[in-house]
Amino acid sequence: MTASLFSYQLQPHRIGQEFVRLFPISLFVVAFGAAFGLAATQKGILPLEALLMSSAVFAGASQFAAIDMWNGEVSVLPLIAVVFAINSRHLLMGASLYPMLKDLSPGKRYGVLLLLTDANWAVSAQDYQNGRRNLEVILGGGLVLWLAWIVGTWLGVYFGGLLADPQTLGLDMVLGCFLLAMALGGKQKSVRTLTAWAVAAAASLAAWKWLPPHTHVVAGALAGGLVGYFWLEKPAAVKADAGGDSE
Repeated sequence: MTASLFSYQLQPHRIGQEFVRLFPISLFVVAFGAAFGLAATQKGILPLEALLMSSAVFAGASQFAAIDMWNGEVSVLPLIAVVFAINSRHLLMGASLYPMLKDLSPGKRYGVLLLLTDANWAVSAQDYQNGRRNLEVILGGGLVLWLAWIVGTWLGVYFGGLLADPQTLGLDMVLGCFLLAMALGGKQKSVRTLTAWAVAAAASLAAWKWLPPHTHVVAGALAGGLVGYFWLEKPAAVKADAGGDSE
């Protein structure tokens, strides 16, 4: 049992393939990185500080929220609370990946998760639903998105005027549409999965309209997660028995 516990091996050639696979999405990440870089410099953050922030934090929504709260005297505890709230969705994302990660050693497991984003999580989750264990997309796809975020930040701090507001070009919709396609494009769609996404979307929209800024991220993640928690799938063996009884 010990020999097989950490037996899963990441495939370097597949990591490269997933890097290329998510490269088109990374181009839009560059645009938002540029917007962040520009906003950071306008708040008085030095270019090097903005680049270090993007390299170490690598969390777009949280970084935008942080600079919104940035002033001469930064309130550290509220800043920590806001960033934690926005990124708390990663608790559920990480839990959903546990079946794929459990065979990795702790070092590899947490090393891979350092590059986890909404985009590569969605691809990995869809591939898993389709019967493919794809941790390489988290590593390879996350790497290209991380590099794109850094490059975008660099462009923003030095050439920010070229793309001051990506939303005017509709680029803010690209990642949302991509995630929706991943959620609904799998081969094994079920009423349970679709219900969870619908409830998450409704909760997120309601929170966006009536609750404080950024809470819609948490509300959507928790609502969808609660559907999955209380509406458990039947084990495969039970499904097989049910199918046999119906014949």
